[in-house]
Amino acid sequence: MRRQTSLLIIGAGPFGLAQAAYAHDAGIDYRIVGSPMQFWRQHMPKGMYLRSGTDWHLDPSGDCTIERFMAAQGLTRRDVEPLSLECYLAYARWFQEQHHIEPIPTPVDELEPPDEHRDRFLVTLEDGQSIAAEHVVVAVGFGYFRHCPPELIALLPPGRFAHTCDLVDFSAHVATRCLIIGGRQSAFEWAALLREAGAETVHVVHRHDSPAFAAADWTWVTPLVEKLLVDPGWYRRLPAEERQAVDHRFWAEGRLKIEPWLEARVRRSGIDVWPRAQVVACVERPDGELDATLDNGQTLAIDQVVLATGYKVQIHQVPFLGHGAIRERLRTRNGYPVLDEHLQTSIPGLFITSMPATQDFGAFFAFTVSARASAALIGEAIQERARAAHATS
Repeated sequence: MRRQTSLLIIGAGPFGLAQAAYAHDAGIDYRIVGSPMQFWRQHMPKGMYLRSGTDWHLDPSGDCTIERFMAAQGLTRRDVEPLSLECYLAYARWFQEQHHIEPIPTPVDELEPPDEHRDRFLVTLEDGQSIAAEHVVVAVGFGYFRHCPPELIALLPPGRFAHTCDLVDFSAHVATRCLIIGGRQSAFEWAALLREAGAETVHVVHRHDSPAFAAADWTWVTPLVEKLLVDPGWYRRLPAEERQAVDHRFWAEGRLKIEPWLEARVRRSGIDVWPRAQVVACVERPDGELDATLDNGQTLAIDQVVLATGYKVQIHQVPFLGHGAIRERLRTRNGYPVLDEHLQTSIPGLFITSMPATQDFGAFFAFTVSARASAALIGEAIQERARAAHATS
């Protein structure tokens, strides 16, 4: 049986849950599909800490904040920061309960846009269910955008490397020797977690200077994100030089610093850091050992390579956006969807948020700080479209 809804949200991570909360509070008929916080639960390791604080909550209404969740348990900000993955997932579950969000946990198989025969989007789930929706919000997050540089992959023996998001269970790496390629927060945090889980040696190799152990300052970010609520186009209207300055400041906070709570965990025996170096060869010996050669002449004997190489948006890598009429009609630039000031794509009624929105809305949209602003911008656009349709009917 085909279901009908005004709004279908694809993705039940932070941006999808925030959108569902907005819809619930605004009385918008909606459905949400996706396993709640799946990427966070399955592709982030136990023991990880977030770089954000308790102020980066998900609720557009401002009611169900992380502080309120903590207060209900008799905890303060001081008790929980740095915010652990486990704590954030508990907050997300509570947030979901407070807004009565009940996702359909089945992945999307196909998304068809309206056409001359159908005035709604038609979404088919992997179990064969279908949903017809007037509006669709795609909030799939990072999962489809792992960046594994081809020139690096060409150097590595097949089956002997994994991206950080695919190596989150460290129990198989007790007494092993690991090489992490990358030099930002995730590289150093994975190094600490691997060593603490029993890895014999962890090497961290990166082409640049090592970042400083210093607390990132995010206090200036929230006001800029909230500015979108009164002026959605402020970022895109900035002259190129000013936009680059905003992006660079955000980049510098996130990539030129490593949170200080990691320093003691990294500066220990068994973790070796190799700045201003890169892998130029990696060969597998008959006994299965890998020899990784750096451009400084050093050769490292290792068992596993970990790619802390981040994420890069190529929107057509999302399977249900990568073929058929959706692909033909979805305008893109540099691999990103082209969005209007309310995150609507070139296909009316189709909205895309989270990391794919960073080109048009700034680097903030790769972080949960933007989830509630995103929900409000999209929600307002959906309500306006509904009012316009009612006025002409």
